[in-house]
Amino acid sequence: MSSNTETGETTGTKDKDYNLIWYVEACLSNALRLETYIKDAEREQDTEVVELFRKAQSDSRKGAELGKRLLRSRLNG
Repeated sequence: MSSNTETGETTGTKDKDYNLIWYVEACLSNALRLETYIKDAEREQDTEVVELFRKAQSDSRKGAELGKRLLRSRLNG
């Protein structure tokens, strides 16, 4: 969060947990957005850009999975 004074009192969620939730959402959102970009590049038959965006999409999915794993362990423990 951008404020150094918010520690979960306003949101009910500690900053570190809120940041982790945000990170997972950002990764998933990015993976969705990249699907559109991949289709655009495929339509233009630009295989270099398709490959770049597919790799980025894969990295976003991996980031989301890592974040979800951490969230799961923290919420269960």
